[in-house]
Amino acid sequence: MKEYVIDANEMAEKELNRTIKEQAAYHDKLIIENPESKHNICAGLTEDVDIEINGSAGYFVGTMVNGPRIHINGNAGWFAGDNMTEGELIIEGTAGDGAGQGIYGGTVLVKGSTGSRTGEIMKGGTVIIGGNSGYMTGLLMMGGKLIILGDVTDDVGESIMRGSIFVLGNVKSLGKNAVMEKATTEDINDLKEVLTEYGFELTDSDYANFKKIVNMQ
Repeated sequence: MKEYVIDANEMAEKELNRTIKEQAAYHDKLIIENPESKHNICAGLTEDVDIEINGSAGYFVGTMVNGPRIHINGNAGWFAGDNMTEGELIIEGTAGDGAGQGIYGGTVLVKGSTGSRTGEIMKGGTVIIGGNSGYMTGLLMMGGKLIILGDVTDDVGESIMRGSIFVLGNVKSLGKNAVMEKATTEDINDLKEVLTEYGFELTDSDYANFKKIVNMQ
């Protein structure tokens, strides 16, 4: 595997992204050191490449990517994975508002908690939150699968149109057009498959306790 290390310490955001795109064409893996919470890291990247970010990223990390697999050993700011069409974004820590906003495909995984509007206007793909999520989780959701292993606060699924939200913890309140129902056997099998793939070890009792939130129809 051909690897390339980028020290982002003294780089401006545009210079960093230009370097990422240039080197992604020639390497299998890029390692970004000292990201210092810079914004827009990997924005618009379309190469089939592994990206390891050692530190925290700012707003819009992985925005509009199509293909790369990005792993952040830290936290992320608002709108992580925004409008991803294909690929993977794994955040070991927490993320701000709008994680997984508008994604069409791929997977966004935040192992910690997120802010508000997680999965807002997502059209497809999968968003997994290992901790809690804030208000209006799944706002205007149009498709895909949103999985929350912790609790969610007010107005979950506000104005949801399509797609499914699965919550293992407590749901404070539902938004307009959202209803809660019991997860089906097929739902549970799908959850087991995706969560096991990403290293979550849940019991059969846990899976039986998932709540499913969908459009009222």
